[in-house]
Amino acid sequence: MSSSNSPADPPTVAPDVDRALLSALARDGRASYTDLAELVGLSVSAVHQRVRRLEQRGLITGYAAQLDAKALGLPLTAFVSITPIDVGQPDDAPARLAHLTAIEACHSVAGVESYILKVRVASPDALEGLLHEIRSSANVSTRTTVVLSTFYEDRPPV
Repeated sequence: MSSSNSPADPPTVAPDVDRALLSALARDGRASYTDLAELVGLSVSAVHQRVRRLEQRGLITGYAAQLDAKALGLPLTAFVSITPIDVGQPDDAPARLAHLTAIEACHSVAGVESYILKVRVASPDALEGLLHEIRSSANVSTRTTVVLSTFYEDRPPV
């Protein structure tokens, strides 16, 4: 095993350590540097430097609290596929819908639909009202799938 640290032969521990740090932070963004250091077997200062580099490289884009939608009074989750009514109109649906806070995510997709929206609302009546707002704001048709239960979501990619 070579101890060289030339650019052609990067240390093998770095990607595994970085991946372990990313995974730990994705599970708990409030993990202390001390806990992270124990997890990966490095000093606290080394972990702090690595995390800062991961942030600078754009691998960590932020830290956020995960909220319980049901506890906030938003128990109904749905996916709304949208398709422009007039294909000649500008493709600006995300901008036209940005003001609707019930839309949690907007994904551009390949297929029949142009976008799929993830929405959270308080009730079927609220969903019906939101669908009306989506259609009128963006001049689109919709196809909706209501979520019955969620087994997992927001899983980290590492």
